[in-house]
Amino acid sequence: MNFAYSQLYLTDAMTNLGEMTEYAHYACGTDLDLLFSCFVISGYAGRLQVGDPEVVSGMSGTELYREIMNKCGMENGPLPPALVRFDTDAYYWIGYILAYFQWWSRQTFKSITDAIKADDFMRLYPTLHTVSEERAAEELLELYRKRTQFNRLQEYRKRLGMTQAMLAKKAGVNLRTLQQYEVGDKDIAKASVGSVISLAKALHVDPESLIT
Repeated sequence: MNFAYSQLYLTDAMTNLGEMTEYAHYACGTDLDLLFSCFVISGYAGRLQVGDPEVVSGMSGTELYREIMNKCGMENGPLPPALVRFDTDAYYWIGYILAYFQWWSRQTFKSITDAIKADDFMRLYPTLHTVSEERAAEELLELYRKRTQFNRLQEYRKRLGMTQAMLAKKAGVNLRTLQQYEVGDKDIAKASVGSVISLAKALHVDPESLIT
């Protein structure tokens, strides 16, 4: 498997993002989903995911936070000093595992944070922070795939200007079931072949595009 940058720099990337999310929460009270949006908009996410050494190793997580928020016009005054903490918790782990998952999965930070929100990481922290990074990444990938699948179903529907009720009627699928597919409560990849084919016909797409 080819990765965007050498594994030699992965620890730096994970440490920096862990420090960034920890500092954002504890020192600045910043919502992490807002931080992730700014991370992408500022261009720093794109630079980190291709291994730009200035971003991966050239600054601390605190400095990275400050650069991101300043570039997005979110911070105008002096920011709190860097944290001095002797243990880590969920807020550090979120950034830490996000960096690993991006490197391991080779997805963009934008696509990941569009699909997996801070609350999802918090919910997964109790069970995943004690396992290996690769095992945690495998669990995150399963969630990511489910979320991107239902986002695609929703995208196809909206592209045709159809409501959920309209699509359910046209495809002969239960409305509640369709809603569960769209929010990820049910995995469309596990739906009956007939339901997938009916939805695909109603949306004018290939059935495989709904489940892969």
